[in-house]
Amino acid sequence: MTRVLSAVVLIPIVVGTVWFLPPLATLILAEIAAVLAFIEYADQAAALGTRIPRAVSAAAVVAACAAVAAWPTPLDLVAITALIVVGSLAVAAGSPGPAVLRDAASALFPLLYIGVPLGALAAVRSFGREALLLLMATIVISDSAQYYSGRAFGRRLLAPAISPKKTVEGAIGGLILGTLAMTAGGTRVFPGVSLPLLMLVSAAVVAIGMVGDLFESLLKRSAGVKDSSSLIPGHGGVLDRIDSWLFAGPVFYVFTRYLQP
Repeated sequence: MTRVLSAVVLIPIVVGTVWFLPPLATLILAEIAAVLAFIEYADQAAALGTRIPRAVSAAAVVAACAAVAAWPTPLDLVAITALIVVGSLAVAAGSPGPAVLRDAASALFPLLYIGVPLGALAAVRSFGREALLLLMATIVISDSAQYYSGRAFGRRLLAPAISPKKTVEGAIGGLILGTLAMTAGGTRVFPGVSLPLLMLVSAAVVAIGMVGDLFESLLKRSAGVKDSSSLIPGHGGVLDRIDSWLFAGPVFYVFTRYLQP
């Protein structure tokens, strides 16, 4: 019941922002999600003994998100600045050891893992609200299909060391229904795209979204936590909700920007 109530509150906020408000509102929503997701990421990193300059990394995440969404983008400037600042802080610490590379890499990674993908999602809104809602609906349908297909037909575990409840049958169900959903909706949102290309992109978006889900599960299992946080009752944290989007979103962004007529 708690899970349903959380969805009833969050879905209208997200859909309403995308559909009724200008693209800037979607970017603001993406930035809020980026900050919350980064806090959860930093907590997981801390659980592994990794030290991250949170203020610097958070600023890089926020800047990267805005840079990708505000095309043409100075993302290279954001990345270079983040690299120099993180490297300078490591030098200033003056503590040689095996943790230096780990900490520096962990500080820069959320720029790519959180900032760029959420910026890509916000950028998709600039191509049309229908396009972003199509992506959102596809991920929801795929996730639901994975869950119910797995419960009904699941026999073989997909990645038992990472996510012991996910099954091969569930993944197949999610891939098929997610691909069909995006292809069907895509014929209306992208009428100039050939059906074979649309099916290929749809399958790629869904499949890579599943990889994103498993990657976030890998991070949580490595950190020894069940959920990224308890921020959303019944759902866990922000990372738990957007894990598939962080991988699927950039793929869909490339399609909307470069591949469609």
